[in-house]
Amino acid sequence: MTTTDKFAEEASTSPNTPVVHLEEVGKSYGNVHALRGVSLAVRQGEITCVLGDNGAGKSTLIKIIAGLHEHTDGVLSVNGEERRFSSPRESLDSGIATVYQDLALAPLMSVWRNFFLGNEITKRPFGRLDDRKMKRVADEELTKMGISIPNLEQPVGMLSGGQRQCIAIARAIYFGAKVLILDEPTAALGVKQSGVVLKYIVKARDAGLGVVFITHNPHHAYLVGNHFVVLKLGRVALDTHRADITLAQLTNEMAGGSELESLSHELRGIDPELVVEPQDRPGAI
Repeated sequence: MTTTDKFAEEASTSPNTPVVHLEEVGKSYGNVHALRGVSLAVRQGEITCVLGDNGAGKSTLIKIIAGLHEHTDGVLSVNGEERRFSSPRESLDSGIATVYQDLALAPLMSVWRNFFLGNEITKRPFGRLDDRKMKRVADEELTKMGISIPNLEQPVGMLSGGQRQCIAIARAIYFGAKVLILDEPTAALGVKQSGVVLKYIVKARDAGLGVVFITHNPHHAYLVGNHFVVLKLGRVALDTHRADITLAQLTNEMAGGSELESLSHELRGIDPELVVEPQDRPGAI
């Protein structure tokens, strides 16, 4: 049985059980608490969007699930089994693939070499690279995702940011990921390229993966998300499903509605013309 088949069997036997489950997880660096009491459930076939401003704790959360940092409080479970990852390899072996903003791609290497980077197929008995098979598999897997790259020999650095993100997503799916963590995949992209990446995020969900979409853009999150978690100063400020929230409410929560109200009262005493009334404010409810 292949790794992918094993993950599929696990998912089919307990479809409602979270693949990854965090219960009251915290992370402290000495006296500094980066995360406190964070609970998160990631299920296959769902996109969980984790939103938050800079310093909210999103990066720390990613590093705990990806095995870069160990949590100091709470419980992290994978398929119902408590785990404590001591390295990224342990997380990856558990079926959790993380695609960071820098993508871990080599710009001067070809598309197919990047697809198999670190997982090259070799020929026996001398361990030579099986170039022909890797090119064929890379082409087939990218085509399955609807990604069209006519020349797989071209360096990845010549592709658009959206195409590079899609290669990283397709690579994670091929190598048996059951959970895909995407770290701000649309942060540095334009409108059109962001749309391309969002489309492939949905394809990953439809392929049965549990997707964790880290973003600070509520509009992108609301387009694809099934479940929303908003972090503020290392704590969960909002945890809700799509059916229970509107885009305006999500935007207001991200923007810090109560904080903006307090600021508007302060500014009103300085210069009334500086204040934007709540009904005119972007994302107002």
